[in-house]
Amino acid sequence: MSFLGTKYDQAPVSPQAKTEMLSILSFLEEFEDELEDAIDLFAPNPYLRMTLHLMQGHFEARTITPTSLIGASQVPYATANRRLKEMVEAGLIEQRPRTKTGKSFSMHPSEKLLERWMQLSGRVRRLGEAKFGGRERGRDAKDYYYAASYMSAQSIPPLKVLAEPLKAPGGIRVLVHGDPTFMVMDNLKRQFEQAVGTNINQRAFSIDRLREEALRNAERPASRYDIIALDLPWLGEFATRDILMPLDEIMDVDRLDPADFHTAGWKAAHWGGRPYGVPAQTTPELFFYRKDLFAEAGLAPPATTDALLDAAETFHEPLRGRYGIAWNAARGTALGHTVLMTMADFGQPVLNLPEHAGGFDTDQLAEGDHRVVIDSEAGLRAAEFLMELLKYSPPDILSMSWYERVRPYAAGQVAMAYGYTLLAPYFELDESSPAADQTGYLPHPHGPGARNVAPVGGYVMGIPANLAPERIETAVEALLVFTSPEAQKLYVQNGSRTNPRYSVGADPEVRRASPIFEAVDAMSWRDELQFWPRPPIPEICDIIQICGEEFHDMLRGVVTPREALRRAQDRADAVMR
Repeated sequence: MSFLGTKYDQAPVSPQAKTEMLSILSFLEEFEDELEDAIDLFAPNPYLRMTLHLMQGHFEARTITPTSLIGASQVPYATANRRLKEMVEAGLIEQRPRTKTGKSFSMHPSEKLLERWMQLSGRVRRLGEAKFGGRERGRDAKDYYYAASYMSAQSIPPLKVLAEPLKAPGGIRVLVHGDPTFMVMDNLKRQFEQAVGTNINQRAFSIDRLREEALRNAERPASRYDIIALDLPWLGEFATRDILMPLDEIMDVDRLDPADFHTAGWKAAHWGGRPYGVPAQTTPELFFYRKDLFAEAGLAPPATTDALLDAAETFHEPLRGRYGIAWNAARGTALGHTVLMTMADFGQPVLNLPEHAGGFDTDQLAEGDHRVVIDSEAGLRAAEFLMELLKYSPPDILSMSWYERVRPYAAGQVAMAYGYTLLAPYFELDESSPAADQTGYLPHPHGPGARNVAPVGGYVMGIPANLAPERIETAVEALLVFTSPEAQKLYVQNGSRTNPRYSVGADPEVRRASPIFEAVDAMSWRDELQFWPRPPIPEICDIIQICGEEFHDMLRGVVTPREALRRAQDRADAVMR
C-alpha cells in the first residue's frame, strides 16, 4: 500500500492517534498486575486477561490465535481452554479460518464484545476523572451530567472484522487521491487488512494524474482496480462514459445507510437519480481565520466579502513578513476551482441552473441542455473581488494551489485562508503552528444579496464498470468496510479531518478531536453545504481548466476582468457545443 506520485508531504500524525480504548486496556492490564502482586490470594481472571489480549491485538492489527489467548490467561491450560470455549459460545469471540482446511483459526472480538468494551471504556474514563480529576474534567463532567451519558450510547464502536475473509486473488486493489485522509488509510493498512481478511494494494496520485489513470483504466479490457476514488465534479463524466457501475445494480444500497450521509455529499454521488459512488470524504472548502489575531484587532469574523477585504487589508503587513490571505491562484485546475466557488459566493452557479429553495436545483443535470454563465454581472463582481484579493496575498500567490495555500497559514505567515477541511491536520496537529487551537471555521463569506455557501468537495469511492464479474461481490464488501462509520471514525482518530456521515460527526470522541466537525455539521443543518458551485456535468473539468487559464491571465495583468470573462465564456460555449 504505497503512495506514488503524490504532491503532498506527509501530514503530521496526532499524538492522540491511539484510541482511548488502548489507554483503558493498558490501565486495566497494569491494574490487574498490581492487584495480583499486592495480595497473594488474588488469582488471575482468565476472562479479563484473554479479553485484554484479544482487544489489544485487534486494535494493533496483530493476529491472535487460540494458543496465544490461552497463554495470556495466566491459568492452567485446561482451565483456560474451557473459559475460551465459554467466551466463544457466549458470542464474545469470533473464529476466522486461517487455512483452506479450516483446522487453524484466528480469534477476533465479536461486535457484541466491541460494543460492550466501548461502553466500559467510557465508564472507566468518567469514573477515573470523577474520583481523581483530569485535564478535561471540567468540560467532560458537564457533558456527562447534561448529555454525555446519552452521547456515549451513540458512540461508534471500533472497526470489526468480517466473519468471512474476502476472497480476492492478489488482494483488494484501490486507486485513490494522495491526500491526508487516504494517507491515514495507508498508515492503517494492517488494521484494514485484518478487517477484510486479505491484502490491500493501494495506489495514490495527485488530482490530475488520478483522473488520467482512471480514464486509462476504463479503456483496459479488465480493470486493474476493484475500487477507485474520484473527485466529486467528475461524477457526471464517469457515469455518462460508463466508467463506473451504478451501485443499485450490484448491491442493496440501503446497506450503506444513505440517511446517515451529509445530504449534499450523498446527492453529489448521484447521476440521473442513481448512485455511482459512496462518499469517502465530504470535505467542504471553508474559510480559515486566526481567532487570536481577530481578537487582538477587535474585528468580528467576516461574514461578507467586503468584511473579508477589510480584514485582509488590516492584517497585510509585507514588511513584517505577514500577509492578509492565501487562496488557490495557480494556473489551471487550482484557480479554476476558485473561480467557480467565487462566483457562487456572489450568488451565481457556472451553469444556468434553476433557482430552488434558496439555492439551485441540480436534480436535472443528467438531462443536459445547460448553458454556461461566466460573462455576467455576478461573474464581473467575482473577477473584481479576486483582483482585490490579490493585493493582500503573498508574493507567490499565483503559484499557490491546495497544499501551498495552507502551508503559509500553518506557519503563521497569513491571517486567513480558503482551505478544504482535509488539509486542517497541517496546522491542527502541529503543536508548533501558531494556527493550532487558534483557527475558526466559517462558510465562504458572501457577496451582496447572496447567501453563505460552503462548497462541498471530497471524494467518492466507486466500482469500475470493467471490473471482472467474479470480483464484484468482493469489491462491494470492501467498499462497505472502507466507507463505514467505524472506518470513518478510525480515520479521524488518526488525523483525518474529513467526514461524510452525521453519526461520525456526533460521536463524542470525534467531537473532541477537532472543532471542525461540529462546525461542518452545523453548516449542513443550515443547508450551507452545497455542491452546485461545481456542478458535475461531463464538461466541468474543461470549464474549470478554461477559467483557470483565462483568470490567471487576468491576475497577471495580461487582460482586463471583462476580457477574461468574455474569453472564458467563448471557450466554454465551444466546449458545450
